[in-house]
Amino acid sequence: MKAAIDIGSNTVLLLVGEVVSTGIYVVREEQRIPRLGKGVDQHKNLDEGSISRVLDVLKEYKTILEQDHPEVTEVIVTATSAVRDAENREAFLKEVSEETGFKVRVLTGDEEAQMTFFGALSAVDDSDARNFFVLDIGGGSTELAMGSKDRLMDFHSFDMGCVRFKERFLVHNPPFQEEIIECREEIQRLFSKKKFRAPREIEAIGVAGTATSLAAIDLQLDEFENDAISGHIIRRDKLSKGIEVFSLHTYDQLLELSPKLLKGRQDIFLAGLLILEGFMKYHDIDEIKVSTGGIRHGALLSSKKD
Repeated sequence: MKAAIDIGSNTVLLLVGEVVSTGIYVVREEQRIPRLGKGVDQHKNLDEGSISRVLDVLKEYKTILEQDHPEVTEVIVTATSAVRDAENREAFLKEVSEETGFKVRVLTGDEEAQMTFFGALSAVDDSDARNFFVLDIGGGSTELAMGSKDRLMDFHSFDMGCVRFKERFLVHNPPFQEEIIECREEIQRLFSKKKFRAPREIEAIGVAGTATSLAAIDLQLDEFENDAISGHIIRRDKLSKGIEVFSLHTYDQLLELSPKLLKGRQDIFLAGLLILEGFMKYHDIDEIKVSTGGIRHGALLSSKKD
């Protein structure tokens, strides 16, 4: 039994599981939202308050593993965009090591895309598709990866994410229409910088908080239910109508609409939806399937190969 911890720009996720012939047998999952990436786009450094919150989460996860899952033989800890971009990342990594004993592997954008791709596929077991286009909207970066069930063909990491673009473009609450227009234009500009030669028959899959939260809201769930969310289809026309509605709400109003699902992401939710919409528009995709897999699942799969 192994565990994987994914330190993202918004969330810190824990997965306890085992790699089996059919994918990953999930024993336990936990999510916390300390927002490590707050201010990194502007200041190029991890904020001390954010670091403190992440350390608290990591200590909590260590206690969970020691007390509830003593059968875990290895803990794989990865970090992504916020740590990757921060000038004080070495100090952060040292502090994590000293406070928790965890050795953190900072993923490159390409490594993040690869882990996300196979992690996403591991949680979608009902697909007959031969080729897949996986979209991972993170807090600081967005990864696209394309391939089949056993081979990655192409991938790219974009410097856009829901925390980064909320701070850069959507500065008012609710945002002005001019801010939304500028954000959409930058999303399209960035997606246009990388050309993918997608096969004619390909299935799009979306992972991470934007896609899973939208799926849960679409399904009218009160809280996350992995079995219900995984495999849910998001349609582009409905997404665009949702953006029109959500863009008129303040953060507090969005939280009132879905207090459990949007807590900790109510202010960045719209930015994530705009990136999701931009991906579907640029690649002319009408629907995308949601997967609850991600980097932590890919980390477990990679450890099996090592």
